[in-house]
Amino acid sequence: MSAPHAGERATLEASNERTPSAGDEAALLDALRDGDPAAARGLVDATYGRIHDALFRLCGNRDLAADLTQETYRKAWQSLNDFGGRARFSTWLFRIAYNTFLNHVRRPLRLVPLADTQAAEVPDPTPGRDAEMAARDEHRQVRQAVLALGEQQRFVVTAHYWAELPIAEIARLEGVTGAAIRKRLARALGILEVTLLQEVTR
Repeated sequence: MSAPHAGERATLEASNERTPSAGDEAALLDALRDGDPAAARGLVDATYGRIHDALFRLCGNRDLAADLTQETYRKAWQSLNDFGGRARFSTWLFRIAYNTFLNHVRRPLRLVPLADTQAAEVPDPTPGRDAEMAARDEHRQVRQAVLALGEQQRFVVTAHYWAELPIAEIARLEGVTGAAIRKRLARALGILEVTLLQEVTR
């Protein structure tokens, strides 16, 4: 199965913000458990941008992404004792962020389908904005195609491309082999390629 073309892949990818090393995370976690408030700030500073960016790609709305990011950290601090260290803290944090997003769109009385959650900001239809509008439309199409994937495939795509988590880390978090994660990614990218091609040819 082939992957989406370069433009689509770029839309899937998150920022190049540096992820703290495993040793840095472990040291900050130890300090946090010892009651050092600066350690919490250090963990947030090291991971906030990546988590917010991934949530923005999931929901398409910056204000909502900021709210979901705050909720993610609130849940993380509350359940910190449950963090077993099987995967890195930043990997575990993305799983919380991902579940927080799903909980938001599945909340009772919300009639918005999963694939249509929180449309991206309405572009300004002034002259010269054609390229920006086209880019936003492509982002919307990619987001909807990703959200329409099955649960396992959707998670690995968003974790690997939008949160930039290594395959080995995703495998540890999911309790499967790296080969299994690669298989899920290959299947997901094949589906996305077909779905996005159908959008182009409509």
